[in-house]
Amino acid sequence: MSPPPPPLGRSRKRGGRSGHPFDPALDDTELIAVRGQFTQGRWTRARSLLVATGTEWDRRGHRVVALAETPSAADWARDWLLAEPDSADAATLLACATVTRALRGKSTPDEPDRAREACLAAARLAPADPTPWLGLLMLARAHGSQDEAGKLFDEVRTRHPDHHHAHHLMTARLAEYRPDSGRDPLHEVYDFAAWAAEQAPADSPLAVLPVVAHAERYRVLVAAGSEPDDPAASGHWSGRRARQVMKAAFDWWLEWEREDHPRNRVDLNFLAHAKVSEGRPAEAAALFHRIGDHATAAPWSYAGQEPHAAFLAARAVALGVR
Repeated sequence: MSPPPPPLGRSRKRGGRSGHPFDPALDDTELIAVRGQFTQGRWTRARSLLVATGTEWDRRGHRVVALAETPSAADWARDWLLAEPDSADAATLLACATVTRALRGKSTPDEPDRAREACLAAARLAPADPTPWLGLLMLARAHGSQDEAGKLFDEVRTRHPDHHHAHHLMTARLAEYRPDSGRDPLHEVYDFAAWAAEQAPADSPLAVLPVVAHAERYRVLVAAGSEPDDPAASGHWSGRRARQVMKAAFDWWLEWEREDHPRNRVDLNFLAHAKVSEGRPAEAAALFHRIGDHATAAPWSYAGQEPHAAFLAARAVALGVR
């Protein structure tokens, strides 16, 4: 019998806020190098990076969003757009930077409307690019209705059916539907995740989406008081559905591991969290080795935990470090 998983940490800061900086660039070394210059207002290398990224839509979205989170990103993108008014890359980066400012809640009250306008302007310059629509979906995740989010998700999928970030955003949004309904094994988020995994190519990391859905439901149920905030004390991670989705996702990882995907570490963090919560630290250990230092705030922040401390505690148990 597997030992029970350890508590994943406690936080005095409810909601899982962390003083530890989680790097949105993950393991993208080219992006990290370019970002260092972009933060100083030198946007020419950012332009070259996005040109080189081309129509690798998942990678483009990942890079634009990471650049958009840098300090003064909107100002530098605006300078770039002034120099090159027809640049779809500059317009898209400005749009996502404006979305980021709106989501941080430190902007003017009209910032969400300005962000929407900027995203739509970028979409007009690059009609085939899903990234401006990703920006709108990120905004709708916080400020829009579920119907609006669904329509924006369809716009992303029309341009890139397997868009990784968009599927994660939609999964998180759907998991919040009827948050007070208690344990619901038939919740629609599971159907959505299963559908996405089934329609994707065999090597697509969307195979992990059912695990993401299960983690997102845990987050919502804990917030509603329907589940304990200690995964070891929660039946959420030991039921039949949990075993099914985690086995399928882990088996996919063993056969198809996509080290080349720009958001690979996001999936690995969700898998490692699930395996630790399930009480399988030996399987989690292999995942932690792949993750390295590239932790992500989600899902370690779920249940109101301090995410970096939760990640370190889980990794220490999985790797046998005391």
